Amino acid sequence: MPFDKLVQAVQHIEQATTLAIVQAAVRSVARPLGYDRYVLFSASAARDEVVERILWVEGAWFGEGQPVDAQTYIRHCPVNRHLLSARAPFFWSKCQEADGERYHVVRTPSGPGVHGLQVPVFGPAGLEGAMSLGGQRIEASAGVRLGLALLANAAFSNARRLLEAPPGLGPLSERERQVLAWTAAGQRQADIAATLGLSLRTVENHLRAARRRLGVSTTAQAIRLALGSGALD
Repeated sequence: MPFDKLVQAVQHIEQATTLAIVQAAVRSVARPLGYDRYVLFSASAARDEVVERILWVEGAWFGEGQPVDAQTYIRHCPVNRHLLSARAPFFWSKCQEADGERYHVVRTPSGPGVHGLQVPVFGPAGLEGAMSLGGQRIEASAGVRLGLALLANAAFSNARRLLEAPPGLGPLSERERQVLAWTAAGQRQADIAATLGLSLRTVENHLRAARRRLGVSTTAQAIRLALGSGALD
C-alpha cells in the first residue's frame, strides 16, 4: 500500500465537509486493493445487536444486484458479534458450505467467496463503532491491515462528526464572517482586532460564535466548513 496515498486520503477525510468526500477517500485507497464493499457503523457492547446506526453501506454484500440497506446488513452479517471480543482489526471470509453460507474469522483469507477486514473503533467508553471492507480478491497483508485500520478510524470519526454534529444556529453574521475570513487568510487575532477596530476579546467572541453556529469545535474546522459552503467567498 503506497504510504503517501494513504496519508493523502486520511488528510482528505479529516478535512471533509461532506460524507461524500469521506467515501471517495476510502474508495481511492481500498478499491485498488480489491475492496469494493463498505459498511461503516456506530456500535455498542451494551446492545444485544451491537450495531447502533449505519453511517454508510455500499456494495454487493449479499449477491450481485441485490440491494443492501442497513437492516439487511445487520440481519445477515453475524461476524459483527465478533466485535464484542475483538481488540484489533481481523480478517473474515464468507464461504459456501454444504448447509449454506458461513462467516469465519480467519488469519489470512483465501479461496473463493467474499473476504474482508473488520476494524473495531474504540474510544474512552470502549467500543464506539466499526468499519468492514470486503471483496472477492483482496490484498490481506499485515501492511494492508494496518493501513486500512488507520483509514477506517479516520472515516468513522469524521463521518460521525458530519452526520451527528448538532445543527448550527443560523448563518454567520457579517462580523463573524469577516473575522473568520481574516483568520483563514492567516492574520493574527491582534491584527484582525486592529484592522476592524475591535478589541481582542471581541474578536475571540466572534470566532467562538462562528464555531457554535457551524456546529464545530475548532476554528480550523469552522474555516473549512465555511469555505466549503461558500460563506467566505
